Formats: sequence, structure tokens, C-alpha cells
Amino acid sequence: MKNINVLILSAGRRVELVNCFKDARDTLSIKGNVVACDLSSTAPAIYHADKHYLVPRILDENYIPEIIEICKREDIHLVVPTIDTELYKLAEAKDLIESNTNAKVLISDITVIKICRDKYNTQEFFEENGFGMPRIIDKEAIKNKDYKFPLFIKPLNGSSSINTFKVNNEKELEFFLEYVPEPIVQEFMEGEEYTIDAFVDFNHNPITIVPRQRLATRGGEVLKGIVKKDRDIIEIVKCVIEELKPIGHITLQCMKTNEGIKFIEINPRFGGGAPISIKAGANSPMNLYRLLLGENLEYNEEYEDGLLASRHDWAVFINSNGDLV
Repeated sequence: MKNINVLILSAGRRVELVNCFKDARDTLSIKGNVVACDLSSTAPAIYHADKHYLVPRILDENYIPEIIEICKREDIHLVVPTIDTELYKLAEAKDLIESNTNAKVLISDITVIKICRDKYNTQEFFEENGFGMPRIIDKEAIKNKDYKFPLFIKPLNGSSSINTFKVNNEKELEFFLEYVPEPIVQEFMEGEEYTIDAFVDFNHNPITIVPRQRLATRGGEVLKGIVKKDRDIIEIVKCVIEELKPIGHITLQCMKTNEGIKFIEINPRFGGGAPISIKAGANSPMNLYRLLLGENLEYNEEYEDGLLASRHDWAVFINSNGDLV
């Protein structure tokens, strides 16, 4: 069987994801390396990869040339982004990377990235296609006080729930409008919060859709969650995928409210909680390997309903030689 080498970008704390790729490779008896790179030599995930590299900052002009060089040196077949801030740059450089290497970049079309990364574009996409989303309180509504508390405020191009706040009164609204960079204000929703891990093949066909209820979070990432095969959520996510046409593993967030399902955002990448769905049996890394081997995959829901995940911190120890101990 052919070698398949995978490069995981901005690996950071994604130890689980690196190990999921290694486990999928070994389960399928595929030869090849899982390579990780990061800006920092203290990023724990890079020490769980078979090989690792330090790279410049994403906005550095040498970032893409360095990724291309790593792809050539390690004969990389798949490049996997993991954070929001690299998505634009990778989408723009996709053709350049793929034409100069043997690698396929796991990134959706730039039009998809623009929809997902800008909250106003996301709002427009959902509204135009008839999907529920919390109302945006625009500048005119704020000026005329056309809203009811509580509200919710977040950055236009935010990530990982950084600078997101519930707003309870006028004083808080005034403060957070100044504090949050490029703020977007929405109605505050009550209901059950879900993250949905969806895997879509390179022809935009959904292969797995896994809703999981968020029971506890920290810093925007799930600490406790439970897989739920919610029929309503699964069917509407199929419709979202049909209209959006992403590729690879994408992460959606929604609230199941008394007024129906309302979407919060779409992240066209592996989310931090993706290993929960992978453990349940919707194995996106394994599906990627199988696609690279030329297999045709069919949509399935062959994953464990009711799987509970309770995550915890775990230290990585590096000796003075730079080796994992």
C-alpha cells in the first residue's frame, strides 16, 4: 500500500487530533508520517507527531514558501489546517501549494471561507437560504434602541469564543461596543447548544454528520459533551452543506430553541472537539486516508449515539534534548 504523509498546521494543543491521524493510519495499515508544525517549540502536539517543524507566523511572507518546502521534503500528500487565522491564506495559496508539491490542501473554496470567516457574510448566507440565525442588531437598531436585553456581542472575525459576552444592560452594551474589536451584536438565544462535526468529501458530498450537545466549555472549547443523533439537526445540516459546498471536516454551531434551530457559526476546519466525534466512530482522519487511496465513500450514521466525553488537561514533558518523555 502506498505511503501517505500528512502535515498538520498550527498543531498547538491538538495532541488528540495528531494521535487520531496516527491511529487511523495504523488501523488501515498505511505507511507514512504524520508531520506537525507550529510557531512555538513549546506546542505540545508537535512532540506527538512522527516529525515536526517550526515555521514563521502565518502572516509572515515566508510562511507559504516554508510550507511548500516542508511538503517537498516530507513528500506530503495532505495539508490540514486547524485554526481560523490561516484559512484565508491557505485558500488563496491552495493552487500554488498543490502545483508545486504532491500535496492536497484540505481547504474549501475561497468563497466558502469568506462566508464562514465574516459573521455578516455568514448571516447573509443563512438568511438567503432560509436557515435560522439570531437577529443581528445593526448600528441603526442600536441607535434607535430597537432591541431587548439580554444581547450577545462578539468580534466580526472572532475565534474560540474570545471576546464574546452576554450583555445585560445599556451600561454593559456601551462598554463592550468599545471593548470588543469590530463588534457584532445579536439577540441572545436560550436553548440547547450543539456543535456539529460534519465530514464532506472532495466533491462536496456529506459522509458523516455528528451533532453533539455542549454540556460545559472553557475558552470556547468543549470540556463535556454528548453525541446525540438529533434528526432535525442532521437533516438541516445536510441542507446547509448542499448550499455551502465545503470540503473536509467542518464544524457548525447551533442552538435548538423553542423557535427552532438557529445557527451561530460555521468553522470550515477541524474544531477542538472533533476527537469526540472521531471516537464515536465518525472517523474523519480515516475517511481522509481512504479518499486519498481512491475509495468512494457513502453517507453513513455508523457512530455511537449517546457517547459522553469528559475532557481534561494533560501535560507533555520534553527533556533537554527536545525529546518527549
